[in-house]
Amino acid sequence: MTVAGDLVQTQYGPVQVEITLRSGQITRARALARPSGDGQTDAINSYAIPQLVQETLAAQSARIDTVSGATFTSGGYRQSLQSALDAAHRAGA
Repeated sequence: MTVAGDLVQTQYGPVQVEITLRSGQITRARALARPSGDGQTDAINSYAIPQLVQETLAAQSARIDTVSGATFTSGGYRQSLQSALDAAHRAGA
């Protein structure tokens, strides 16, 4: 089952997470939307998003750490991830 979370607006732009679950486990996570537009934001998110994805797979929940230097992206990612998990649970995953 693949579920997209809410599109969450942050100070630097939108964040949206999509997760794939098999047998109740998160097997894949990816950012459908991430803040972008200027070089610094793009650079921060080029390292922050992969870290957040890795933590998602390790934690199997939205209880993941904030990536240093990417506080707003991390918060938006967590919020979108939690909404995706909630939707998956409502759908029976």
